[in-house]
Amino acid sequence: MAIKAMDFVVTYPSACFTSSTPKPSKTRVLTVRCVQLSSDSAAVAVGERPWKVADARLVLEDGSIWRAKSFGASGTQVGEVVFNTSLTGYQEILTDPSYAGQFVLMTNPHIGNTGVNFDDEESRQCFLAGLVIRSLSISTSNWRCAETLGDYLAERNIMGIYDVDTRAITRRLRQDGSLIGVLSTEESRTDEELLEMSRSWDIVGVDLISGVSCNAPYEWVDKTGSEWDFNSNGSDGEDFHVIAYDFGIKHNILRRLASYGCKITVVPSTWPASETLKMKPDGVLFSNGPGDPSAVPYAVETVKEILGKVPVFGICMGHQLLGQALGGKTFKMKFGHHGGNHPVRNRRSGRVEISAQNHNYAVDPESLPPGVEVTHVNLNDGSCAGLAFPAMNIMSLQYHPEASPGPHDSDSVFREFMELMEQAKRNA
Repeated sequence: MAIKAMDFVVTYPSACFTSSTPKPSKTRVLTVRCVQLSSDSAAVAVGERPWKVADARLVLEDGSIWRAKSFGASGTQVGEVVFNTSLTGYQEILTDPSYAGQFVLMTNPHIGNTGVNFDDEESRQCFLAGLVIRSLSISTSNWRCAETLGDYLAERNIMGIYDVDTRAITRRLRQDGSLIGVLSTEESRTDEELLEMSRSWDIVGVDLISGVSCNAPYEWVDKTGSEWDFNSNGSDGEDFHVIAYDFGIKHNILRRLASYGCKITVVPSTWPASETLKMKPDGVLFSNGPGDPSAVPYAVETVKEILGKVPVFGICMGHQLLGQALGGKTFKMKFGHHGGNHPVRNRRSGRVEISAQNHNYAVDPESLPPGVEVTHVNLNDGSCAGLAFPAMNIMSLQYHPEASPGPHDSDSVFREFMELMEQAKRNA
């Protein structure tokens, strides 16, 4: 390997100093050595650059191509791109089953600084298709951190990209609506091939809840940890047996129910209504979950068979299924609601709550039959955010009252569910 070296002597005469700077007593001499590399050694030096170069692409169905750097898993993955406006809680987002089939773009630019831990999991695994962020933290600084975000995603075979213009992509999604995209680290795939993949894949009409639901019934007993509990005072000696349908349920929903004194049996999404009624529950919870409620007619039929027989509470997907079971219609929103800062007005109390939301579909309130009350309204766009039908002991919310990591404005709705079951017991 040929290396040529040349020495240069640089002197600093007194003219280099201002009148306010003391002049040195002697001239300063600095020797600079310049090393000229051969063409072979220059190639080696480039290969050893200490920074990561762009090695991934996000190709959207509108034809736009976004170069980025990869972290987590490698390969090629297709999904629907949605943006989330939460400032924190990325681990809860990663493990929220409602994101199945989606790439989550975080609008908060700096992600990964708190690492991940094994206490904040919201389900048994990561269900989202990929993570898109602006800046990946190079270090972690939280006392609860057990692992870096990159290692966590790699172990779970989840793709992530960073150093991409998330603001520009978010503006595009707000203007054009949610878009199908393809993430790829494979250089062998052409841009045209990835674009064709994005345009030939669809998430509408696909049953996603069967892929995230449990396979068999189980009992849930864990309550919210004492250091995190903030609102409940138990059940005042009254225990309620709740059957929770797992359409992609978050663990913190179960923890909040347990903290309010419920005995909980979690059942699969396909669990027959007749089996549920045989267990004589005090109430039934229809949980959150991913995808299009119109793609799971079997779940709608299950809800119909239970309505009017026991008090029910629907959250997110459960809310949409209740809307359909009552005769209403659901529709796909332009870009959905995803984030921990959505204002909702409670029509009954007049109170405004800041809520955590994650849904791409909504109930059309104009399609609901007489007697069904819209109890909550999203103040950003006026969409239906909650329902009640007192004649059949029904209540529901389009957002997450358990809201881990927060906000906790809506947690009192669990107490309302307890009161609904208590009243039904008294009237039985």
